[in-house]
Amino acid sequence: MLRVGNLQRAIDFYTQVLGMTLLRTTQRPEQKYDLAFVGFGRNPEHAEIELTYNHGVDRYELGTAFGHIAIGVADVAATCAAVRDKAAALGGAITREPGPVKGGTTVIAFITDPDGYKIELIQREGGA
Repeated sequence: MLRVGNLQRAIDFYTQVLGMTLLRTTQRPEQKYDLAFVGFGRNPEHAEIELTYNHGVDRYELGTAFGHIAIGVADVAATCAAVRDKAAALGGAITREPGPVKGGTTVIAFITDPDGYKIELIQREGGA
């Protein structure tokens, strides 16, 4: 689960930039929060990310415990090229260009979403 400052902005980022699907939403006005679930498919075949918006909170301190989300893709460079303009338009950015991981050969890149969460793209045969 990721706490986000603007639910629609987060939905737009994960669906338009990363190509995920909005799977479902839940509104809890009495409890003052809304949820959106995104992913490349539904559980249990695929992982889902729960985006949580707490009413009236537009920013969070990320803290030091969370590292990043990792997503396997078939071609990191092509994925970065495809999302570059979309990410900038929706408040995200590519923060590490495609290249091998330090000390290895696996190709990775990093994207930051509009709330500052890091997303690692890992080149995998048959990736998303």
